[in-house]
Amino acid sequence: MTNVDVHQHLWTPSLVTALRARREPPFLDGWTLFLDGEPPFEISPADHDIARRADLAVADGLGRVLVSLSAPIGVEWLPAAEARLLLDAYHDGAASLPEPFGAWAAACVRNIDAEATAKDLDRGFAGLQLPANSLADAAGYARCAPLLDLLEERDLPLFIHPGPAPGSSTDPAWWPAMVPYVQQMHAGWHAFRAFGRPRHPRLRVCFALLAGLAPLHGERFTARSGHQQPTDPGTFVETSSYGPTAVAAIVRALGVDAVVQGSDRPYAEPPRYPGYGLGGAAAYAFRIANPRRLLTGEG
Repeated sequence: MTNVDVHQHLWTPSLVTALRARREPPFLDGWTLFLDGEPPFEISPADHDIARRADLAVADGLGRVLVSLSAPIGVEWLPAAEARLLLDAYHDGAASLPEPFGAWAAACVRNIDAEATAKDLDRGFAGLQLPANSLADAAGYARCAPLLDLLEERDLPLFIHPGPAPGSSTDPAWWPAMVPYVQQMHAGWHAFRAFGRPRHPRLRVCFALLAGLAPLHGERFTARSGHQQPTDPGTFVETSSYGPTAVAAIVRALGVDAVVQGSDRPYAEPPRYPGYGLGGAAAYAFRIANPRRLLTGEG
C-alpha cells in the first residue's frame, strides 16, 4: 500500500536551462520568472532542489509523488516548435527523477500532435496533464480529441490543471489562484460533463483544486437543467489548497470515492490531517484506494 500525492511541481535542471535559454515569455532570468501579462515572479531554488523534495516526500509518508509541468506558465499554448523544446526538456528531466517521483506528461494544445505525445507516454508517464482553458468548451474538446483518444486507448488518466491567467499589475498576489484558476476549473468541470464524457466514456479524469468547487453547484445544475448531477466513477477531484470544510462538502456532493490527495507543492503544503477530519477510512481512500483507481483503473 502506497500513499500518493497526485499533484506537485518540481522544475528539473533541464527545464530550468531551457527556460533560461528563452528571451520571450515564458522565460527565466536567473530564478526570476517572466510571463505574459504578469509581473516578474521570484522562484525559490530550494523549492526545486530534487534531494530536498525527496526528503520532504518521505517526511510526508508518501510512497509516490506525481509532478507535472506548471501549466499556468503557458508552455502548452506556445507554437509547436517553441513548445516542443520546453516539453522535451520537461519530459527528459521528469523521466529521470528518482523515487518516489513519477510524472504527468504534457502536450502542446495550440498545435495537437498525438504521435509526439504517444512517444512521451512511452517513457512511463502516469498520464497526461492538460490546461483547463484548453478544455473549456466543445471546440476545446474537438481540438484535443486525438490526445484524449490516445489516453483511452492506453487506459491512462487525464489531469486537468489551471492554465495561463494573465492579470493586472494592480491585482493582489493571490488573485490568480483565487479567481481565474477557480473559474477555469469550474468551467472545465461542466465542459467535461457536457462535451468530454459523451465523447470519451472510458476516460478517467482528475480535476485540480476540487474542480474549483464546481461539484457543489449540483442543486443549481438540477434546477436549471432538470437533471440530477450524474454519478461518474471515472471522475476524481484532488484536494490542493483546501481544508476540512471544502473537502467535507465535496464528499457530500460526490462521495468519498471521488477525492484524491494532491498538495500543489511547492505552492501549497500537504495537509497535516490526511483524512480532513473525516476519519481513517477517508484518509485511506484519499491517499491510497482512490489514487490507485485513478491511475490504474483497478478497484
